[in-house]
Amino acid sequence: MKKIGIFGGTFNPFHKGHRRCIEEIDKSLCFDKILVIPDKLPPHKLSYDLAGDTHRLNMCRLGTLGLKKVTVSDIEIKKTGKSYSVNTLRELVKLYPQDSYRLYFIMGSDMLLCFKKWYKYKDILSLCSLVCISRSSQDTQKLSACASELTDEGGDIFIVNAEPFEASSTEIRELIKSGKDLSCFLDDLVVKYISENNVYND
Repeated sequence: MKKIGIFGGTFNPFHKGHRRCIEEIDKSLCFDKILVIPDKLPPHKLSYDLAGDTHRLNMCRLGTLGLKKVTVSDIEIKKTGKSYSVNTLRELVKLYPQDSYRLYFIMGSDMLLCFKKWYKYKDILSLCSLVCISRSSQDTQKLSACASELTDEGGDIFIVNAEPFEASSTEIRELIKSGKDLSCFLDDLVVKYISENNVYND
């Protein structure tokens, strides 16, 4: 059975922390394919200063160059309204039937800890496995307890231990506006794209 990683987010912008997450999880789970999916409108948070859909797609494509398993998908960008994960997963299951593929939904630790608040979370558990990066031993303890509860409800949960790459998209956008050096946070091609297209400056 082939394994497909699903990595969603606003990617506003796509930074080196996102790339590190993909690389570290792939080392552990050895995916056959990884889909990077920018949100249209994330339902779980307000998105101020959200770059345009095309810009975020292009930044994802530039930021994942060289990652041969990665495909950047516009499956959510093409929709209207909020991007509920369960709806996207239902579409993906049609493209990748469960008798031949297993979907692995990648998320941050904060997302796993509040997963029971997600829209139709039990349906999500039936459609995919959940994968979460743990940043510390203390983090792992909390995540393991949460994973155990979700497993009891039929979930299939993987916790991957990896060294974190601390990067805040909000702080990165502020650095962009102030003209600071971004090479430690963003791929050079992403920096060039943002500058040439004036993505975050009025």
